[in-house]
Amino acid sequence: MAKIKVATAHMAGCFGCHMSLLDIDERLVKLIELVDFDKSPIDDIKKFSGKVDVGIIEGGCASQENYEVLHSFRKHCSILVAVGECALTGGIPAMRNTVPLKECMEEAYLKGPSVVDGVIPNDPDIPLILDRVYPLHEVVKIDYFIPGCPPPADAYWQVLTALLEGKEPVISYEALKFD
Repeated sequence: MAKIKVATAHMAGCFGCHMSLLDIDERLVKLIELVDFDKSPIDDIKKFSGKVDVGIIEGGCASQENYEVLHSFRKHCSILVAVGECALTGGIPAMRNTVPLKECMEEAYLKGPSVVDGVIPNDPDIPLILDRVYPLHEVVKIDYFIPGCPPPADAYWQVLTALLEGKEPVISYEALKFD
């Protein structure tokens, strides 16, 4: 049986969702038998090698670079999965949405208590910050969502194995219950 291709990406967030994927522990060995990772920080491949079956993205869309990565994933991935609260709602990074971007930048780089000789960064290599942090589904079509901050490893496993079997993913209550 041919392995399916999986790509992953991280945008505005803490990278905890990728860590949670690694928390599937010994099931990682089984996963590696079933999938080939394409563009992903997991294997450090920087560019898509072609069409990918499943794309997994964590984090909100906060910069022009995030926007371009998200559109590239939508273009290259047959199925796109948004993972974690930052991807679903904007999460903690979206707290800046209540403050106009100009004020946010001035506070961070010019007026903040730890600022010395403040300058707002303007190097062309720094990605342009968007006016707000967007949940991924407000930018591109998302096929499936895995909630949590970060989502539990079992939720990842349930979604991935269902997709590998060509089934509609269903996350059990137990995999999302936090008590």
